[in-house]
Amino acid sequence: MPYIPTLTRSTAAPAIAAKLDAVEKKLGVVPNMFLTLAQSAVALDAYLQLSEVAGRGKLNAKQREQIALTVGDRNSCDYCVAAHGVIGSMVGLKPEQIAQARHGHADQPEDRAVLKLAAQIVESRGNVTTAELDAFKSAGFDDAAILEVLVNVVLNIYTNYTNHIAHTEIDFPVVSKSLAA
Repeated sequence: MPYIPTLTRSTAAPAIAAKLDAVEKKLGVVPNMFLTLAQSAVALDAYLQLSEVAGRGKLNAKQREQIALTVGDRNSCDYCVAAHGVIGSMVGLKPEQIAQARHGHADQPEDRAVLKLAAQIVESRGNVTTAELDAFKSAGFDDAAILEVLVNVVLNIYTNYTNHIAHTEIDFPVVSKSLAA
């Protein structure tokens, strides 16, 4: 049972309801996480704005979803793993790519480097070593890419922790428990 309940479209303030309508237009539904964040205009705006900004970066939609799966699994966020499995499929990830991303793996070398850095950021709580950062850069990335991966990791930590605190009811097909070691 959720600790922080979801709002309904009809009980949300007009400004919040308009934002929920925009989410529905984009995704076709309003997932419970958004209805939970809607309890606070600040919380909902923080997510929507950071997500929009992250979407304008150089990382493509597949890479952003792979990061979400890597981070969600490492943080044992069943809600986010389920949600990003569905959204990952929507942006073209195949089921095996979704499973790989949960482990922090990918077929393409560029994607592997991105997921490795994302996992290192989570596992080290941001204390990534110079050697690990140099390895990422040697895979063809620059300082800007390091920061963009960080933005995506932080966005996903925010949603992971929101769902942990709120006990958000999963409204996506539930997947098996965390794969991360």
